[in-house]
Amino acid sequence: MKKIVLAGGCFWGVDAYFSQLKGVENTTSGYANGKIENPTYEEVKTGTTDFVEAVEITYNEDITLMKILEHLFRFIDPTLINQQGNDVGSQYRTGIYYIETGDKKIALEFIANKQKKYAKPIMVEVLPLINFYEAEAYHQKYLDKNPSGYCHVNLNLIKSSEKK
Repeated sequence: MKKIVLAGGCFWGVDAYFSQLKGVENTTSGYANGKIENPTYEEVKTGTTDFVEAVEITYNEDITLMKILEHLFRFIDPTLINQQGNDVGSQYRTGIYYIETGDKKIALEFIANKQKKYAKPIMVEVLPLINFYEAEAYHQKYLDKNPSGYCHVNLNLIKSSEKK
């Protein structure tokens, strides 16, 4: 099993999207790369903790990191800074937070190739994962529990052949 942590705006939709994919074993919503220990949602949403809403994705050999990144770029606008959909703030920035150093090269090459398709610069962070704290229980699988909850992520972008 491998892990990668991705940020694509509000973690509710990112979690709901990736949890449906073949090859993804587990998803966990949480807070990544901030400057305090055990942050709460209330602290993160102030924008003062440097945390980003992110999802830890555990995946197997049935899906590659390149394919995972392709999925991320299906539903984000990678040229925006600190915003996706109606969600605005540094906690909604986009990012790829790697655990294995080899994943950095894959992510940077992926972004370099994608940049050719965009007039504006891609603003997706590619950084080592410094820390990750699981979000509160009510945030886990939020859209499963609250199907009418707001989410900028279009879950219909997943092809039926890509679903579990």
